[in-house]
Amino acid sequence: MMTLKSCLAGAALILSLGTGPAVAAVCLDKSMTIDEIVEAINATAGCEAAMKLATDCQLGTGGDTQLGAAVEKKCEADFLAKADAAKKQAYKRELGVCDRKYRNQSGTMYISFTAFCRAEVAQRYSQTMRKAAKAK
Repeated sequence: MMTLKSCLAGAALILSLGTGPAVAAVCLDKSMTIDEIVEAINATAGCEAAMKLATDCQLGTGGDTQLGAAVEKKCEADFLAKADAAKKQAYKRELGVCDRKYRNQSGTMYISFTAFCRAEVAQRYSQTMRKAAKAK
């Protein structure tokens, strides 16, 4: 009986060591790679939809940097070109806060936290710029 347990434990160890990090996530009710999720984010109608998709598909790992960057780019399209120098500087400063917030932490989940912090900053600036444009 002990030999069987040892063999099963050894097989489980070998199998767990042989598996690499997940390269796919269940997103939009199907298995998608990070690149496919980024493509889907890029194809969304705007910042809000991009953020919702990224949030729904996030992995909680370092792979989220690509999702967060895609959201940043999508949201920046709403405001960055129209922003004055002071607004751009404030935006960069807030992104820097995100970058520093978890820099002393280890683990891939903190990379994910940083990516989504940056995406949320971009989303907030996008919302502010769109509200100001509607008020005019």
